Amino acid sequence: MADSITLLLSQPNSDDSSQSPHLEGHLPSLDSTIESCIGNFSWAQFLQAILVSFAWFFDSQQSFISVFADAEPLWHCNSSTRLRNNTSSYNRISDLCHLPTDSCSWDLPRHTSTISEWDLQCAGTIITGLPASAFFMGCLIGGFVLATLADSSLGRKKMLSFSCLAMAMSTLLTAFANNLWTYSALRFICGFSRSTINTSALVLSTELASKRWRGQVGVIGFFCFTLGFLSLPAIAYVNIGYTWRNLYLLTSIPTILYSLVVHFYVLESPRWLFIKGRKEEAVEILKTMAETNNESLTVSFSYLSFKEETSNVDFYSAIKILIEKKWSFRRLLAVMAIGFGVGLDYYGMPLALGNLPFNLYLSVTLNALSELPASLIAFFFIGNLNRRTPIMVFCILSGICSIMSVLKEVKTYTTLQIGLELVSFFSACSAFNILLIYTTELFPTCVRISAVSMVRQAIVLGGVFSPVLTAAGRGDGFVSYGVFGIMIMCFGLFVVYLPETKGRAICDTMEEEEYKSKTALTCGFTSYRNDV
Repeated sequence: MADSITLLLSQPNSDDSSQSPHLEGHLPSLDSTIESCIGNFSWAQFLQAILVSFAWFFDSQQSFISVFADAEPLWHCNSSTRLRNNTSSYNRISDLCHLPTDSCSWDLPRHTSTISEWDLQCAGTIITGLPASAFFMGCLIGGFVLATLADSSLGRKKMLSFSCLAMAMSTLLTAFANNLWTYSALRFICGFSRSTINTSALVLSTELASKRWRGQVGVIGFFCFTLGFLSLPAIAYVNIGYTWRNLYLLTSIPTILYSLVVHFYVLESPRWLFIKGRKEEAVEILKTMAETNNESLTVSFSYLSFKEETSNVDFYSAIKILIEKKWSFRRLLAVMAIGFGVGLDYYGMPLALGNLPFNLYLSVTLNALSELPASLIAFFFIGNLNRRTPIMVFCILSGICSIMSVLKEVKTYTTLQIGLELVSFFSACSAFNILLIYTTELFPTCVRISAVSMVRQAIVLGGVFSPVLTAAGRGDGFVSYGVFGIMIMCFGLFVVYLPETKGRAICDTMEEEEYKSKTALTCGFTSYRNDV
């Protein structure tokens, strides 16, 4: 039967060309056909999802590694009297800059942080925040340059493997940086390389799953991201007293091995292969998936009612496709606005933990742990949750708690302050998770990774400003946490301009998405008139 299917695929389908878009509902779509091939979610598919999603683990390590590598070090006066700014847990670099150079010493060896090793303690917020900002700037530029390669020539699998390998190699070289400028340049390259890891992993894992499990599969990546985040304070704690370079060595080598595993054992998305006209390869992958699911492949692909997109799509043509239609341009602007607000808060809060009067290792661990319930909520309830309302609620809650965590009235209550910060970060994580899944449902297969990449760019753009606000907030917490809160609340309101996608099948072409959107709008208007 599989051979006959391959034969059918090679034959021209004259009936398809004569079908009007309005008759699409009478023919099997690519989505429904692949659904029938994938069948139930087997253990083999679950392992594929885990393997693909584990890329998030290594990505999260590089996203937050500067929290420890570029940490503001503790110091003491040579007279054994510590200046702690009215606390017993931390001191401020600004105090050190007003003292004679020979009157104070670092608590730990100079090489434990880039700040102390290169004498950056009095260099100013722009310089001290440069490596982290360079990383996020690399993410931003890399996303624009590499975004459409996964939609065009490389595909999802090759893009994921290449990005992980490039990120790992740049991370390995970072361990040998001998000054701030080399260090910042390598962090830029690392950010550039990892810019498409999340989007490639998310889209590939969800395109390999059936509609019933698509949301849960997407959330697996969030769990892996949390595990990677949790691994950082553990690695850093073991590395206390040793050089910060060890952090980059210990996180780069496993990533190199992982990229090789992806290359040899991960399946390519059959959806992408069909859209690019590589039907025979797609059928072989579907045969493999059907065999692992103990089902036979008996579906004919000869009457698929979708338009193939076989031309090469580069970055500019993908952007043109997204903006030439008003509905897709409005959606893109709205989700990017939300992404910017969420990214500023999501990346900024962990980076700014050193500004709070709380143990850095414990606070980072608690923040990483707060991602677990956010991922659990998405995993267990994404099938029943609307997309728009939770995003708005979580953005508003995150903003309120972020602002309250730095109000002067609560500064004397350390426990309450870190509690509010944790609620704010948990809410930002929840909004982040739902937003990414929501974006994959808003745009069709032919431009899905490009659209998700654009949203990721908006999120990363928020991350670009986070280190600067974090450094500026060392003297006034409202400059960091207060601004984070205001921005996520304001930009979260843009969700009202987006359609709801709960329970809706994903589309594969712009025409199909546009037709479904118009149909939904017409049905909604008709229902409204009937109610009136």
